[in-house]
Amino acid sequence: MTQVSDSQTHRLDWVDAAKGISILLVVMIYSAYSVGEDTGGIGFLHWFIAFATPFRMPEFFLISGLFLSQVISRPWARFADRRVVHYLYFYLIWMVIHVAFKVGLVAADPMGALAQIAISLVEPYGVLWFIYVLAMVSAATKLLHNLNVPKWAGFVAAAALQLAPIATGLYAVDQFCEYFVYFYTGAIAAPWIFRLVDAALARPNEAIIYLVLWVIINGSLVFSPGFEILPVHFEMGLAGLPGVHLVLAIAGAVALCVTAALLTRLPWMSWLTFLGSRSLVIYLAFALPMSVVRVIAIKLGFVEANMLSLLVFAVAVISPLVLHWMIQKTGWGTFLFARPAIAHIPGTPGSRSTTREPATVPAE
Repeated sequence: MTQVSDSQTHRLDWVDAAKGISILLVVMIYSAYSVGEDTGGIGFLHWFIAFATPFRMPEFFLISGLFLSQVISRPWARFADRRVVHYLYFYLIWMVIHVAFKVGLVAADPMGALAQIAISLVEPYGVLWFIYVLAMVSAATKLLHNLNVPKWAGFVAAAALQLAPIATGLYAVDQFCEYFVYFYTGAIAAPWIFRLVDAALARPNEAIIYLVLWVIINGSLVFSPGFEILPVHFEMGLAGLPGVHLVLAIAGAVALCVTAALLTRLPWMSWLTFLGSRSLVIYLAFALPMSVVRVIAIKLGFVEANMLSLLVFAVAVISPLVLHWMIQKTGWGTFLFARPAIAHIPGTPGSRSTTREPATVPAE
């Protein structure tokens, strides 16, 4: 697999900014849909995420694959520790927290919570499905690399999985088939994407023209005949057709990379880079405060869809950052966002067998 250049091996601001846009879109859709489900209302956030549907999650997977070339040639144990166990650790920790709170505490069903935890070992729980599947696509890409599968063949196979009407009933398998192509694209097309972003930064006015054209095309296909919006679901127009959806997803993911790069040139947009550098922290912890503030607000009679969606969205984004800051300040609960030495594969960097001091690897 092609290696990115040395100048690209360091964290880039635009990558974090792209992650920032992605996590905002993810939190936005869950905030809007949960409000829609409870109130039956449709707010402006619904329309915003409708436009972003073709590329919202594909972009997250594509970005996650961009730097895979740095670790893809490592031995299986080291690779798995950083790209598989890393994500599964945070999935397990936060899955247990979610289930214990929602089922064990709120629903007062301890035995039901234990049963749900057992089920969630094979069927991803709620919003945490992304990091579960991220571990799966990472392992699959490593396997293709070790088998020396040509990149074009790997892409064709991954695209075929996305295009095929696969519905096994197993959520992890179905989501893997849907999103593997985007992660794999990020991994194999990273050098091209980096060059494209560099070109956009060198000619920003031309890049903006192309972005405007992309917005028009994407919006026209999403909101074309057949589009329907509901409080908790919507149907895309022509954008939902097989093949069209795949092309729009990759085009939209790349467009967001370019958009993020252009935004990093604006000094007042540093907050977006900050959010992106903590995107996994937000992803892990946003669902619980989102649910709590929504329930409280509705009980207080705050049911107008636009304002309630915005309130829930803001709390869901900010709360994990506050929790992360408190943990960093107090040192309590570090295991929530930093993987301890005991959670590493023995013999890998950070494990107890390679360090005298307990090592932690942050969620990012």
